[in-house]
Amino acid sequence: MKVTVVGGGIAGLTCALSLHAAGFEPRVYEAARKVEAVGVGINLLPHAVRELSELGLDGELASVALSPHRLSYRDRAGKVLWEEPLGRAAGYHWPQYSVHRGRLQMLLLAAVRERLGPDSVRTGLLFQRFEQTSRGVRSHFLDRSNGLPVVDHADVLVGADGIDSAVRAQLFPNEGPPKGNGVHMWRGVAPHPHVLEGRSIVVAGGTPGAKFVAYPIEDPATAAGDALVNWVLEVRHPSAPPPEGPGRRVTTAEARAGLSPWKLPRIDLATLAERSSAIFEYPMLDRDPLPRWSFGRVTLLGDAAHPMFPMGMNGGSQSIVDTRVLAWCLAREDDPVAALRRYDRMRRPAVNAIVLANRNLGPEEIIARAEEHGGVLPAGWAERIATRYKRLGRATVAQVNSGSSWTVRAIAADRE
Repeated sequence: MKVTVVGGGIAGLTCALSLHAAGFEPRVYEAARKVEAVGVGINLLPHAVRELSELGLDGELASVALSPHRLSYRDRAGKVLWEEPLGRAAGYHWPQYSVHRGRLQMLLLAAVRERLGPDSVRTGLLFQRFEQTSRGVRSHFLDRSNGLPVVDHADVLVGADGIDSAVRAQLFPNEGPPKGNGVHMWRGVAPHPHVLEGRSIVVAGGTPGAKFVAYPIEDPATAAGDALVNWVLEVRHPSAPPPEGPGRRVTTAEARAGLSPWKLPRIDLATLAERSSAIFEYPMLDRDPLPRWSFGRVTLLGDAAHPMFPMGMNGGSQSIVDTRVLAWCLAREDDPVAALRRYDRMRRPAVNAIVLANRNLGPEEIIARAEEHGGVLPAGWAERIATRYKRLGRATVAQVNSGSSWTVRAIAADRE
C-alpha cells in the first residue's frame, strides 16, 4: 500500500517510520525547500517515548535529549506549590525526554532516509489539493524550485501539515483561522547554569499570560557547567490580534523588561535573555475539535487534526501516538477506508477531550488554583488534578506500562 504523507515535521516523519515498520510504502512531501534543525524545546512524555523506542529509536533519542526527573510548580516568587517525579523516577518503564525540536526532527529525518531511502522525503513541494476515487487518491503539489505541478498517486493520503494544514482546509473549507486566547509566548534557548539539580522542569506563575517555564534540553559537560535551557515567558495582549504567522522577533531589551518583574531563585532571568541567540513571539493558538478526521482514503494526524494549547506537554506526544495507531489500523484492516474510520474512532474522541482540557489549563490548573487560593493547595487537590489529566490521555504509569503494543508484528501473529 502506498501512502502520501503531507508534512515533514515530527508528526509526518514519525508517520513515515510507523507506516514503513508496518510494511507500507510511505512518501513524505514537505513544502520547505530544506528540512533544518530549527525551533526550541519540546517534551516527549513516556507514552510517546515508548512508541519511539518500539520504532528502534531509543538509543538515538537518548543521545540528543535529556531525561528530566522532576516537575516543579512554583508561584511568581519561586515558592514551591507542588512537585511530582517524571519518567522513570515516577515508575514508568520509559523515560520522559526534553529535547531541542530541531534535533529531534533531524534524528527522525535521518532515520526515514536510512530506512526508506534518500528520496523518501521530497522537499520544496507545496500541497495544493487532492482528488480521491474508490481506488486511490491523487495529490497535487507545486514545485517551488521551478513553479511546475507535481502529481502523486497513492492508496491513502495523510495530512500531517500542522495547525494551518492545507489538507484540513480542503476537508473543512469554512473553518477559518486558528483561535487565540490573547496570550503570546516569548520563547528562547540559552546556555545557563544548572536549574535545581539540572533535571527539573520549572513552571511558575498562575493563569495563562502570567506564567514562566524553564527546563534544560541537554546535559552540561560538568556538574558546574552550563546546560542549554529552553525558556518561555507568557505575556497577554488582550486587545491585539495574533500576528500574521508566528515568529515576531523579541529584542533582548524587551525580553529583559518582560522578565524583570519575576524573581525566581536559582534562575538568572537576565542571563537567559542576554544569552539567547534569538527570542521569538508565538501566539497561543488552537482550533475547535473536529467531528471527524477521516474522509474515505484521506485522514489527518498531529497538529493538522488536533492543534492544542501547550498545557501538560502533550501536543507532540499525542501526534506520535497518532502515527502508531494509524499504522496499526491500516495493518488490521484489508480496506483502507475501514482502517481510517477505525483510526478516527480510536483517536479522535480521546484527543479532542485533551484539546478541550488544555483550554481549561490542563494540569496547570494546579498553579492557577494555588494563585486563587493564596498558596499551596489543600492536601490531595493538586494530585487529583494531575492524575485526572493523565487518565484523560491514557498516560498514567499503569496505563502506559501495561498498555498493549501498537507494533504490527503482534498483529501478524494474531492473524495466523
